[in-house]
Amino acid sequence: MNKEEPVTPVGRLFLQEEGNQVINCIINAKYPINIESVKAEIKNSIFIQHPRFQSVLVRDKNGREYWKRGDINLDKHIFLIQDIDHGDSPSDALSDDEIVNAYLADLTVSSPLNDDKPLWELHILKDQNCVVLRIHHASGDGVSLMSLILAMCRKVDQPDQLPSIPGNNTRISSSSSRVNMREIILRLVMKIWLTIVYGTGFLLRSLCLKDAKSKISGGHGVQLWPRKLATARFKFDDMKSVKNAVLHATINDVLFGVITSGLSRYLDYHQTSESKTKEGLQITGIAMVNLREQPGLQDMSNLVKSSSVTSWWGNKFAFLLLPIYPHKNVGNDALQYVKNAKDMLDKKKLSLEAHFTYAISKLAMSLLGPKVTYFLNNRVFCNTSFTISNVVGPQKEIMLGGNPITSFRATSSSLPHALTMHMVSYAGKAEMQILVAKDIIPDPQFLAKCF
Repeated sequence: MNKEEPVTPVGRLFLQEEGNQVINCIINAKYPINIESVKAEIKNSIFIQHPRFQSVLVRDKNGREYWKRGDINLDKHIFLIQDIDHGDSPSDALSDDEIVNAYLADLTVSSPLNDDKPLWELHILKDQNCVVLRIHHASGDGVSLMSLILAMCRKVDQPDQLPSIPGNNTRISSSSSRVNMREIILRLVMKIWLTIVYGTGFLLRSLCLKDAKSKISGGHGVQLWPRKLATARFKFDDMKSVKNAVLHATINDVLFGVITSGLSRYLDYHQTSESKTKEGLQITGIAMVNLREQPGLQDMSNLVKSSSVTSWWGNKFAFLLLPIYPHKNVGNDALQYVKNAKDMLDKKKLSLEAHFTYAISKLAMSLLGPKVTYFLNNRVFCNTSFTISNVVGPQKEIMLGGNPITSFRATSSSLPHALTMHMVSYAGKAEMQILVAKDIIPDPQFLAKCF
């Protein structure tokens, strides 16, 4: 990488003052964390060698942003957090998870990263055996950052080996790939039609089309409202069992079925006499979709080379709009939530919606600049109801600096949505962080139970 590198178009969006986005990754350790050991581990890791995390953000006289290489002072990046408030009285004492979530909820609203140093920080919550890695979204997305974090870790059962993430090993046999010309044409026509329909829907969301008001609706300015954070936990084997019960389903189908079911329960619980009539209520979510050709753990050994950085590092994701109908009758078949989700997601995957939204954002950046593009993207968030993302982590236990990791979680800075959900799977479990605007959704723990 050169001494100076322009910030990518998507990265420039995350640098807008109104939408400064930080990814917060929560890593729980099995044993107490020694701050000096952590410093030594980082100093000798590939993390500190990565050009992006040695670089300070600078702006030229024309307002263009660049990454400029500089020296790292770890004391400016690593903070020891102790004696966090445990509650007003012994009866109000919070668990370690609740303390960490409360700490993170405050960070998501009021604590941007200072741009006088590389845009990352490490907060060590000593009493909770927890590390919070905060990285600016302009530096990279969840998939690239997960790869970077795991490059600093090792397998517990094989300390000399890097962790691995399961990839997509699906293969189509030669017999099943024989399709006639009519099927190919029909599929192509459907792909074009769905792309036009979903692409038009995305454009309308950036202009005027808006979800009806509900108990989870956010809107412009809600990103500045105080937050609460709760955790929903699932066993990965349970999710696999549900997946196997629906033909050709995926974990994402199961996750979105869980989201639909949980939001339906939550809205039914809070419904008023007025909302009972809204049988056709549609709530639209925004999902983040990885556009890399090779999802999963990347080879971090080559990341110090500019060719590797520009080929896949950074923000390589797009948006999908995912509509759900909370009051849609599913009868006595709970799996119908997953079947409905699968039908909808199959059409989304057949279309080129994700590539369309990515191309439109890049085109808008080129023609209109980051401020107007941010305004249009922000309109999409203001006109929808929630955000959902899912990052796959290693399925075997790993360790950082010889300390086994018991939990991976993640959340981001607050958005105009009153509800943001980020799920990370690790070592046989999946944990979803539920970030809410507490004046709109005051009971995120109850929402977690609904899921």
